Amino acid sequence: MKNMKVAVFGVLAILAAGSAAFSQETQTRVVDEVVAVVNNDVITLSRVKRESKSIVDTYVQEGKKPEEAQKLVDEKQGELIASLINEELLIQKAKENGLEKDIDDSVNQRLVEIMKQYKLKTVEELYAAMEKSGVDPKEMKETWRKQAIHDQILQREVQSKVYWGFGAKELKDYYDKHKEKFSTPETVSFSELFLGFAGRDEAAVRAKAAELYKQLKAGGDFAKIAKENGDTGVITQGAGKLEKLRVDDLTEKMKTPLKGVKAGEYTAPFELDQLGMAILRVDTREQASTESVFNENAVRLAMMTERMPDEQKKYLAKLRDESYIKISDTYRPLVAPILNADERKEKAAN
Repeated sequence: MKNMKVAVFGVLAILAAGSAAFSQETQTRVVDEVVAVVNNDVITLSRVKRESKSIVDTYVQEGKKPEEAQKLVDEKQGELIASLINEELLIQKAKENGLEKDIDDSVNQRLVEIMKQYKLKTVEELYAAMEKSGVDPKEMKETWRKQAIHDQILQREVQSKVYWGFGAKELKDYYDKHKEKFSTPETVSFSELFLGFAGRDEAAVRAKAAELYKQLKAGGDFAKIAKENGDTGVITQGAGKLEKLRVDDLTEKMKTPLKGVKAGEYTAPFELDQLGMAILRVDTREQASTESVFNENAVRLAMMTERMPDEQKKYLAKLRDESYIKISDTYRPLVAPILNADERKEKAAN
């Protein structure tokens, strides 16, 4: 595919010329720039700018000043474009493998789950609630779609092959060298009380969560309070509770509120990804043990987790090697060193 002749630049030039002539008549001028050609598709400057703005907005939400956030993103522009090239290759692979329907179904299922969670009857109501909370439904769906593509392709093409690729001797040798990883871990089980922001005043939701927390601390009945006041749980995906989660596997957003909370106690109210406020009751907490136990699935998972970053880079490098990629002269100095570095690492590993 490296030698394939792609006429994308030529087509765009013709379109641009046509657009220029048309703009002279209408006094309207639309300009975009091709940053990279990836097989038969292109990555445009407007797409790069949209992605950049999204990252800047995230940094600002995390507390950084807009100028600082913009500077951080500008400094990483080469990495962003390289990431978009890899993303485009995964999108093309999903089409090639006929996964588009499965991916769209998974996105729609997420919408249905959120509608159930907030007791909304139509998609239009959901979109209106999202927009009221400052969330663009189209952008959210596109983000979910990209994540689904990323996850499904890498799971099929990389994860499953790595997971099942270890022989019995490899598994045993790894276990013998890393027995400390396979001791009984600390686990926690908890129930969730969730109050959603959608369609409500956020300050009022926060105040309500604080009031309910006081009631619980004073001996209130958790099940009764959750039933009368709570929405469908986000963390527990509507189940209301989760059993025996490994504490080490929890994200920092979960570890922090749960830290030091004993069985029968409650976490202080905390925010969940701008969706709402949660209070967790710790139902049980089992302490870790130093005794190691061989479990084939656990050993495979540990070995796969270690190898996945390198294997993922190898897979993406292979996709690039099999594809036609042309980066514009303006951006090649920023992007090429990043992509070439991955390829050099792959060759060194082999």
